[in-house]
Amino acid sequence: MSLNDPLANVLSFIQNYEQIGRKEMITKNNSKTIKKVLGIMQDNGYLGKIEEIKDSKGNLLKINLLGSINKCGVIKPRFRIKKGGYEKFEKRYLPAKNFGMIIVSTSKGMMTHAEAKEKKIGGALISYCY
Repeated sequence: MSLNDPLANVLSFIQNYEQIGRKEMITKNNSKTIKKVLGIMQDNGYLGKIEEIKDSKGNLLKINLLGSINKCGVIKPRFRIKKGGYEKFEKRYLPAKNFGMIIVSTSKGMMTHAEAKEKKIGGALISYCY
């Protein structure tokens, strides 16, 4: 069985494991995009240590959960956004101003919406977390 959106699958597993109170999770999905999104979440204090476990069939990701995620998910469709249009999507996906983050894929790499606003660049919306 194949997955249509592995990033959405990983983020829903993270949210489910956080809600039931688990401290760690292991996933087989480990693309570059997933690693980058999880790295951004780790840098902003939503996830603990992320380590890659070598396996003969493909590497696994072991993610330590901190219990600080209320909700996370992907943004579908991947809306394109200009440098001044972040307010509309902040209101749509985040519960309050300056609470949570939206991960954006830009020409300068993946970053949070706050960093993209500072650098005054647009991009495509990938996911949100708060």
